[in-house]
Amino acid sequence: MPAWNEAQASEIIRRHSAREGALLPILHDVQAAFGCVPGEAVPFIAEALNLTRAEVHGVVSFYHDFRAKPAGRHVLKLCRAEACQSMNSEALAQKVLDRFDLEWGETTPDGRVTVEAIYCLGLCACAPSALLDGEPMARLTLKSIDEIARQVDR
Repeated sequence: MPAWNEAQASEIIRRHSAREGALLPILHDVQAAFGCVPGEAVPFIAEALNLTRAEVHGVVSFYHDFRAKPAGRHVLKLCRAEACQSMNSEALAQKVLDRFDLEWGETTPDGRVTVEAIYCLGLCACAPSALLDGEPMARLTLKSIDEIARQVDR
């Protein structure tokens, strides 16, 4: 992902600034462009939208999909909602975290994978479930955890 660039960020802000509720679309586009919402983006966006830094930071920190640092090449989101928990998702999640030697929200040192918690993918009938790079995975088992690891290791 490219480094922070005020000219590119200004263009993103210009495209959305006339919209009602422009902050979220701007944050999404900034993250798409830079791989995250870098710290220097917060005051820049706040000033452009006549918001406080606290207001922008509050939105960035409230929504789980926004990150302050770029994610790994692969993003694995493991469902932690009740239906998945009832189908042993916590034990499977711990296997994933142990396999990559990570805690929730961390990225491997080589930037290969980021493991994140998500709270309901709407795949409750197919629990436990996850998203790997945006692709749903259902009825996870220890065998499917091994397959996820192989895909991420490629």
